[in-house]
Amino acid sequence: MGEQAPFGPPPDADAIEAIARATIAKLPAPFAAHLGDVVLRVEEYADDETLAALGLDHPLDLTGLYHGRPIGEKSAFDSAAMPDRIHLYRQAILAEWCESGERLDDLVAHVTIHEIGHHFGLSDADMHALEDSVVDP
Repeated sequence: MGEQAPFGPPPDADAIEAIARATIAKLPAPFAAHLGDVVLRVEEYADDETLAALGLDHPLDLTGLYHGRPIGEKSAFDSAAMPDRIHLYRQAILAEWCESGERLDDLVAHVTIHEIGHHFGLSDADMHALEDSVVDP
């Protein structure tokens, strides 16, 4: 009687954010130097407006999103613009984690680096190379 389940609660938003920040801390200096003003937010789901804008029907289809203009497209006239933001969507990340069997820290790092890649205007190949430089084997 009173035997506990072998699993604990799923990682909360703070745990996801800690993994994302640890990933960012491992980035090469040229990338890290340009991320100081980028806001990182972990939310449960993408809102309906965001999903509709991306043509997605289900909130579990979106694990992360970059809001802002890539560095190469910025100008001095952007000073009044909202800060660039990286959104990570906890429930979608957890669903993918359960489905893929991938390590949670690797998955969060992958999503985080993909969104950072949008900030820098990187190609998919460049994002994979950056991820390989950050993620522990």
